[in-house]
Amino acid sequence: MKLLEVITEGANILKKKNIPNFILDSEILMGKVLDKKREFIILNQNLEINDIDYLKYISLIRKRSFHEPTAYLTNIKNFWKNEFYVDKSVLIPRPDSEIMIEEVLKIIKAKKINNILEFGVGSGCIILSILDEINYLKGIGIDISQRALEICKINSKRLDLYSRLKLYKSDIDKFNIGKYDVIISNPPYISNCEIHQLSKDVRYFEPSIALNGGTDGFSVIKKVILKTSKLLKRNGKFILEIGYKQRKGTIKLLTSSGFYINKTLKDLGNINRCIVSTKI
Repeated sequence: MKLLEVITEGANILKKKNIPNFILDSEILMGKVLDKKREFIILNQNLEINDIDYLKYISLIRKRSFHEPTAYLTNIKNFWKNEFYVDKSVLIPRPDSEIMIEEVLKIIKAKKINNILEFGVGSGCIILSILDEINYLKGIGIDISQRALEICKINSKRLDLYSRLKLYKSDIDKFNIGKYDVIISNPPYISNCEIHQLSKDVRYFEPSIALNGGTDGFSVIKKVILKTSKLLKRNGKFILEIGYKQRKGTIKLLTSSGFYINKTLKDLGNINRCIVSTKI
């Protein structure tokens, strides 16, 4: 069969299962099978596909039809300016989180900083993207998941940033190393009652430990704020990602913990996504 015929078959399977972006996903998954970029797939649609590659492709299509995310099937997700390795142990990087990178870069341009800490480093996509932009900056990343730290390590090596990022396996409560100019975090902030409202892609496949923020969604946010108040230098900046209904509650927690609120950042959907504050 020719490549176009196979992709069309895959796209139709995904369409019948109500998978969004079914054409794009079918092309990306073919790229995974052939180890080629999507551009190659688009420009070589008369290419003959052998039986082995066809079966590999249909296997991936079937997994995607059951809502397994394309990023996990390919182990690749583009974020900021780079490709990051991901698997089911870490959240899939999302474009909305790039506003955190933009904000940190503005802070660095306004005032030279030396170090940055991320609570819940995951794949490393945020802190590594920042380090990649600022060649003198050093970072610390902590996570409770050993597998997440392994994935972050893989990405740091791929970006040649391994020597500038130290990783620690630790709960937020137990981490007490150093003082920092900037602290960032995208903690679990989905409440227990909202978990079932997430899309099947997220609900069934992304790690619960990185999503579930407890009964009210604030369980981990509270821990991050308390620990940041102790580890952030005076006048240091804290950028925290939040859920769409958590702005007022988070600001109350921050102000009571000694932070001045600078601003709230909105994401691509014009939803409150990050709060920027300063340690008083």
